[in-house]
Amino acid sequence: MLDLKFIRQNPDLVREGARKKRISCDIDAILRLDEDARARGVELDQLRAEQNTFGALVAKSPPAEKKALLERLAAIKVRHNALEVGQRELEAELHKLLLRVPNVPADAVPEGKDDSENVVIKLWGEPRKFEFAARDHVALGEAQGWLDIERAARLSGSRNYVLKGDLSLLEGAVMRFALDMMVARGFVPLSVPTLVRNEIMVGTGYFPGGEDQAYRCDDRDDLCLVGTAEVPVTALHMDEIHRLEDLPLRYVAQSSCYRREAGAAGKDTRGLYRVHQFQKVEQVVIDVADPARSIEHHQAILQNSEDLLQALELPYRVVNVCGGDLGAPQIQKFDIETWMPSRAGYGETHSASRFHEYQSRRLNLRYRDGEGKVRFCHTLNNTVAASARILIALLENHQTAEGRLRLPPALVPYMGGRQVVGRAL
Repeated sequence: MLDLKFIRQNPDLVREGARKKRISCDIDAILRLDEDARARGVELDQLRAEQNTFGALVAKSPPAEKKALLERLAAIKVRHNALEVGQRELEAELHKLLLRVPNVPADAVPEGKDDSENVVIKLWGEPRKFEFAARDHVALGEAQGWLDIERAARLSGSRNYVLKGDLSLLEGAVMRFALDMMVARGFVPLSVPTLVRNEIMVGTGYFPGGEDQAYRCDDRDDLCLVGTAEVPVTALHMDEIHRLEDLPLRYVAQSSCYRREAGAAGKDTRGLYRVHQFQKVEQVVIDVADPARSIEHHQAILQNSEDLLQALELPYRVVNVCGGDLGAPQIQKFDIETWMPSRAGYGETHSASRFHEYQSRRLNLRYRDGEGKVRFCHTLNNTVAASARILIALLENHQTAEGRLRLPPALVPYMGGRQVVGRAL
């Protein structure tokens, strides 16, 4: 959420940011409601002062004058109460509109309407040229008895899957390698709930606007399944004030993730690319409100993910996400797209985002600076590894002519010392 004072002082900047992101919001209505709320606030203060004044007069006045004073006091209270009710309704409407205002994107965010206009800023590795008829991950996984999509559909419907044997072990190996790498870099590992209250989804910027993508429990529970550990990890310290010396906080968490993939009918229907449930290791940073430090953190968490992909020997590219593909909360986002032979191109596997105070204002996540002033923190996050899509890249890029899977050296210790898995087909 943006600071209302910031919107008041920079309405054109906020409007331009929303335009760049292709997100609709009514800044004029916000400014009108804000002006009305402040005017009502002044009148409420005046009425409270009058109540105090007449209350004191009633206490001191002779009996003959008390009746008129009490009648005046009662009229003030009626007016005050009516204004207070109206003020609460007005503030609720104002808050509702503020939740729809997107963060202002950084100047470095390119113009563009959707992901087709993201800007490639880095390439690493060469896509493999096969000397044999390469299989896609579904054909290879099914031939090895590692992947069962048909039975998964009977259990849970489309876009679900069962991993078996070495592919199940490989998922665990990738997740553990990612977790161990981050712990070695000073990140504190967490195990967090994947069911959170709706207010946590609002606090991290997923609601309002992302309700269609979330699996929500019924009204009795007021809970949602998260699409990423970012949500509970970022919200872990909501309503707290941190000491300056305790920052930055660097967390890493592995969790199951759930996404409805609403609007994806007929899109990426084959295999593991667009599924409802997967495993993910996520990195989150919480620090002081310093834009320069946020940029440093952003580059560092991006590098963490690049280092993982390089260790897995997977070609990738980094893109600077354009305005039209940038979510409401982000100041800037870099996506990493990993080479997937079956797509004859790169597929998104990581998203590194920085938010400044946008999430912290919603979560009331604060710290006390060196001068003793309480300020809102800056937050950032990035994927370390998301299981389903990383498995696609591993299977397709490291398959052998015999239909087996060569393991990159980084994963060999996690797979019982084996360098190759699977049987010759």
